[in-house]
Amino acid sequence: MNYPRCALAIACALLLSACAVSGPAPAVDAQAPVQWQAPLPHHGDTAELTGWWRGQGDPVLARLVDAAQEVSPTIASARTRIATAREQRVAAGAALAPTLDAALVSQRASQQSASVPTNTTSQALLQASWEVDIFGANRAVRDAAEARYQGAQAGWHDARVSVAAETANAYYQQRACEQLLDVAQQDAASRTDTARVTQLSAEAGFESPANLALARASAADGSSRAIAQQAQCDVGVKTLVALTAIAEPELRALLAGAAATMSPAQGVPVDTLPAQTLAQRPDVFNAEREVAASSFEVAGARAQRYPRLTLTGSVGRGNVRAAGESVTANTWNIGPVQMTLPIFDAGRRRASVDAAQERYEAAVISYRGSVRQAVREVEEALVNLQSADRRTADAQTALDGYRASFAAADVRYKNGMASLFELEDSRRTRLAAENAMVGVQRERSAAWIALYRAAGGGWNRNTSSN
Repeated sequence: MNYPRCALAIACALLLSACAVSGPAPAVDAQAPVQWQAPLPHHGDTAELTGWWRGQGDPVLARLVDAAQEVSPTIASARTRIATAREQRVAAGAALAPTLDAALVSQRASQQSASVPTNTTSQALLQASWEVDIFGANRAVRDAAEARYQGAQAGWHDARVSVAAETANAYYQQRACEQLLDVAQQDAASRTDTARVTQLSAEAGFESPANLALARASAADGSSRAIAQQAQCDVGVKTLVALTAIAEPELRALLAGAAATMSPAQGVPVDTLPAQTLAQRPDVFNAEREVAASSFEVAGARAQRYPRLTLTGSVGRGNVRAAGESVTANTWNIGPVQMTLPIFDAGRRRASVDAAQERYEAAVISYRGSVRQAVREVEEALVNLQSADRRTADAQTALDGYRASFAAADVRYKNGMASLFELEDSRRTRLAAENAMVGVQRERSAAWIALYRAAGGGWNRNTSSN
């Protein structure tokens, strides 16, 4: 072994490693707007978004969301992606370190010449190999794997936020259905009572058969509406059962044992600057990490076009037995030191660089698209929230007025001072106002949930799934 040459080769390799291909490209401009175009919620607070549903003063909602997150296949898949990304990160990092293997070798050989005895050679070896990452190809693979691992962790939180939002929406939809069912049942009872009074008046000769037919038709219509609304509520229960895996009897008992609240008790904080809010979005961070990973892959593909240096060696102890004699000795070797220089590959490495560059450009476009989508979701939630807040007072005023109008029409009809047509018209108006009020409340809760989800659900860059 020529030790000076070996040492020179190793020194050159270490010096060349300082010339590695550069890492990721400079930070990509997200092209986010400088300010929100929709008004911020006037009573949003700084409550912790993580576990937002637990701060709403509704234990049923908290129970349902926790149960849904425990059994969600979406979250389970996200957790699997974290494990896969972690394994890929470890494997990529291991490529930078030397490998060490143990080997046991035994060989028996005989020679054709009678003067040379049969011999048995046995060795126990530790074999080492190391590829010196001169131009950073392996480091680029490791850094890309690290970026995707960070993105997978953010994806896990995004899955939890999505499941929480889906469950909360289904829960508030069920509560709205229950309120609509209560309205429908009260309306059906009122129509039935009107039909009863009309029948008595018709039998006494004070009402025409046409009015009696109209009253009976109205009662049947009210009963049909109540039955249809009951079916919708039953379907809603089954939706919650599927989301949470809670047995239906237990779920119905939970819903029946608590007040049917419709609107979240706590607001959702939204920063004045879009960039601050978007920094809380796990999906935007995931897209940003994909840009970084793609950039590292471009650097790695370029590094594959440059020389590669590999060092090998072994150390062990061997035994040779021949002609009844045995010799034991330590053995070691360094080498070969192998330098591989790509010369011709018919354009394969160049095509690999071009493909990696295209993937990087696609990741940048996808990242900016994620930012635009995030801005849109926040803006839409803010607009819908403002609209629902402004309409709530008007809807309540209209409902109070139509209730009073119907009550007066009902009294006048029973006293023979109003026609059945007047009563039914007032009833339809009141019913529409009742349903509109429930609808506005439902829209408001949906807007708060959408804002919770659009604001990132309490995630930050230091959040981990473990």
